[in-house]
This record gives sequence, C-alpha cells and structure tokens, in this order.
Amino acid sequence: MELRYASLIAFLILSSTVTADYVRPEPRKNLRFPWNPKHPSRPQQKRSATVLKILIQMLALLRTRAHLLGRKGHMRITWITDNKSSPSIVEYGTSRGKYSDSAQGESTSYGYLLYNSGKIHHTVIGPLKHDTIYYYRCGGQGPEFSLKTPPSQFPVTFAVAGDLGQTGWTKSTLDHIDLCRYDVYLLPGDLSYADRIQSRWDTFATCKCKPWMVTQGNHEKEGIMLFEDSFVSYNARWKMPFKESGSTSNLYYSFDVSGCILSCLADLLKVDRRRTPWVVVSFHVPWYNSNKAHRGEGNSMMTAMEPLLYAAGVDVVIAGHVHAYERTKRVYGGRSDPCGAVHITIGDGGNREGLAHRYLHPQPEWSIFREASFGHGELKIVNSTHAFWSWHRNDDDESVRSDQVWITSLVNSGCLADKGLELSKMGKADIVMFKCLQVARDKSHSVESSRLNVPDTLSTYSTP
Repeated sequence: MELRYASLIAFLILSSTVTADYVRPEPRKNLRFPWNPKHPSRPQQKRSATVLKILIQMLALLRTRAHLLGRKGHMRITWITDNKSSPSIVEYGTSRGKYSDSAQGESTSYGYLLYNSGKIHHTVIGPLKHDTIYYYRCGGQGPEFSLKTPPSQFPVTFAVAGDLGQTGWTKSTLDHIDLCRYDVYLLPGDLSYADRIQSRWDTFATCKCKPWMVTQGNHEKEGIMLFEDSFVSYNARWKMPFKESGSTSNLYYSFDVSGCILSCLADLLKVDRRRTPWVVVSFHVPWYNSNKAHRGEGNSMMTAMEPLLYAAGVDVVIAGHVHAYERTKRVYGGRSDPCGAVHITIGDGGNREGLAHRYLHPQPEWSIFREASFGHGELKIVNSTHAFWSWHRNDDDESVRSDQVWITSLVNSGCLADKGLELSKMGKADIVMFKCLQVARDKSHSVESSRLNVPDTLSTYSTP
C-alpha cells in the first residue's frame, strides 16, 4: 500500500512539472459553482451570478443533456441525481405540462479514488418528429425542460467548438453559440478539464435544449497507473451511441441527424456517395497544424488513416487540441490537393490553459487562415452541393465573424470516380488496422499515452 501511494505522489509531482514549449497569455478565471439546496431526486445543478445568463438562456443549465442516436427519430437524455432510488424515467410530449409518452432508461455510477458520483441516468426517448419542440421532465418530478429536434432535410447547422473548459471565456463562447440558430453542437474533445478532480465534472453544465455530440480528448483520459483506468468518468457520464453503431467501444460511434448518415471510420467502406453528398470526420488531435503547440502529435495517426479518408472522399475534418483556430485548403499527403479534405482546428472554446500564440513562419501553403483567439465555428450544410463555414471570434465579448468560406462537396467534383475501387481495395486490411489502433488506445492508461497518436473518439458525419 505504501508503495502504491508513493507511486501516486511521484506521478502527480511528475505531471505538475511538465511544461509546454510555447507561452500562453493570461486566461480568464475558472467559474465558481457554489451548491444550491434542492431535492435529491432532481437533476444536479450549480448556480452562480457569473453563469446566470447561461442558465436563463439555455434553460437553467442543469446537468441534463440530449444526444442523438444511431437509429432515426431517437434521442438519449442524460441527467444525474443524488438520490440513488430516483427512477430513470423521462416523460415527454409536444405541449407544456402534458406528457403523452414516457420512457424507462438505465442508470450507472462510478467511483474515482475517494470520489463517488451521483446516480447517472441514461434514457432513450422516441421516435420523435423532426424539427419539433418537445417538453420533458426527468425522474417523474421536478422542473420541465424543452428540446428541439433537428430538421429532416437540408439546411442543417452544426455549432462547433473544442477544448471548452469552465472559464469566463467558456461562458462567452457558449453565449455566442446560443445566439446561433444551430441544430447540433459538435465538441471535438477536451470537455470539462476535470483532470482527475471529479467535482469539476459536477460543475460542467451542458444544454438540455439541443443535442451535444462529443468526442473525447486527452483531458478525458484521467487514468492513474495502479489506481484508475482511463476514461472512467467520460464513459460513465457521456454515453454515446456506440452500440447503435455496431461499435464495441464508447470512444467510437456513429449517429444519424437530419437525414444524415453518421458513421464510425470503419463504416466509410460502406458509404454510398451517390446518396451521401457530404462526409465530415471529427477527432481530437489535428493532422494539419502550423502552430508550434502540439506539433507532430497526429503524424502517425495521419500516416495510418489519411489514405482511408482520402479514398472515401471526406470533405471536412474537424479537430481540437491546439488552443487556436486554423483552416486549410483541401489537402492530402502534406500538400494542397483538390480531392483532399478541408481541415479545421478549433480548440479555442475557452479552456483554462489559455491560447497557443506561436506559429510557424512562413505560413505553409496549405494553411489559409490561422489565429489564436477564443471563438466557435458554424457549419451550415445548405444543400447537397454547398456548405458555408464561418468562424466567430470572441472579441470584446462580442462574436465577430473573422473567417468564412463556401465549401463545395466532392461528390460532383470528379474526385470520387476512381475512389470507390481504391476504397474497396483497402478493405479488410484497413479495418483490421483501425481495430488494432482502437484496442491500443483503449488499453493505454498513462497520461503520455494520449500523445501516442492512436485515434481518439473517431466519428464521421456524412449526409445522404
């Protein structure tokens, strides 16, 4: 026992001495969330004057949230209670106070060192109508919430911001996202920045009115050798639709939204591009990064996986990790390629570590726009051929549109003519390679293993 605790102390000392090779500016302070007395069967909630605006605009940001599922017309509601006997039931309907349907879900909990979570409820509701407001309550009592389901067809809008955290800049980003008329929020990793302090998960509030679909990043790993496995907190709290996707790991999943087919990477072999004009992929560590922060950390993953994405005709790749914004041309193999993907790094949601200001000079030819500012992105898929991407800087607490571009789908470009054969040739060998990387990732427990370039939650979003 003394040896185990000695190992833990040494591990924590080592972790505290790791420094980056770039200088960050002063970040905004973490938000404080004092406890507010409530009934133990109601969803957990933290309030403070600093987040009151978010609580009002986003319907009292309790730890209740909605996820889209792989099967059409269904969503998963997740909430946490202190009362261990509280039922995992959601009542819902299309009129205030009138619940025509109900669904019984499941629950879990977890322990982490000396911490024990509340009861974590996961309940699937549906089938639901598209583009419709539903009113619901959790556990058979308590406050009423509402959510809006995505539309059934184009246009559909995704709000995007990674590396979110819980700071004043986080609040600013979420305020600006809330003003955006979006349908689904995509978060490409690094959520609460709990970093083993589990109470930070308890204060990480999410929206109950729009679905959040997330990937995990290195800050969700939280493994401690000999003490705790990796992703324990993340997997318990953020149950993504991996089973519905045919995946064996919560870190790899797919989902459908607004008539879109969204699949994990292995399923790229099955995507019919005649029916899916858009394919978007999301993971945490960027492949194309001209910032000096985290340089080269995605190289081995890129070497292994980029040919598969290229053969599948992926249109856009969204990543986080680097605390800045960058957009590339269509690129493949380290250079511009009209048949490659547009890569977007957007790890600028508001994390407590601050921004990464130092860039390579001269700017690589494939890099179109780059800036170290907090902000968020909006991807509006207008129709089967055109999408509009914009990045909005949080400038003096006002969202400023600083970068924008129209993106044309590859489906009618001629790029896909020979890629179907190329993709079929990759076949089983690439699936086996992907599964080996997935197993390696799931079995890695040390903090530094998150830098081994094994894929994080690797999700692909494709629109039929």
